[in-house]
Amino acid sequence: MGGGLAPEPQGMKQPDFEQLVLAHQASLYRFALSLVRNEGEAADLVQETFFLWGTKGHQLLDKSKAKTWLFTTLHREFLAQRRRSARFPHHELSEVETELPAVPPPLPDTFDWGALSACLARLEDCFQAPVVLFYLQDYSYAQIAEILGVPLGTVKSRISRGVAQLQLMLNNDGKG
Repeated sequence: MGGGLAPEPQGMKQPDFEQLVLAHQASLYRFALSLVRNEGEAADLVQETFFLWGTKGHQLLDKSKAKTWLFTTLHREFLAQRRRSARFPHHELSEVETELPAVPPPLPDTFDWGALSACLARLEDCFQAPVVLFYLQDYSYAQIAEILGVPLGTVKSRISRGVAQLQLMLNNDGKG
């Protein structure tokens, strides 16, 4: 008996969905258009709403409330998109070009980054942070002094002495 009932709801899902689209697409589109004031975005909202119906609509027990569910879902999706666009605003590249970081030139292919990394790890602690902050993170002397809480002269000295230690290590590792 149960086997005869299962195919009937399956067979009814597709026509119900098509009927739902035919019955409510135009009014949902008008509602979406009133919210976003852009035809493409309105069409996307409606499409997303019907997609959500297709994936979650079966959870609605009272099918007479489908229209309300669709409008509520469309409105919630609109609010979610608005929150996302506020958090992650879209800007034209030409408008924000001055805010983009400068891209350093590519490093030579012959440089042994593994050896440098190993030498940095062996560098005395008091020299390691200033050297890394200056050469690898592009901080200024003043910024490094502020970060480490040491005088500017100390930063310059530690960078100089750290680089000298690195050069010795790299030369000795290269010869050995």
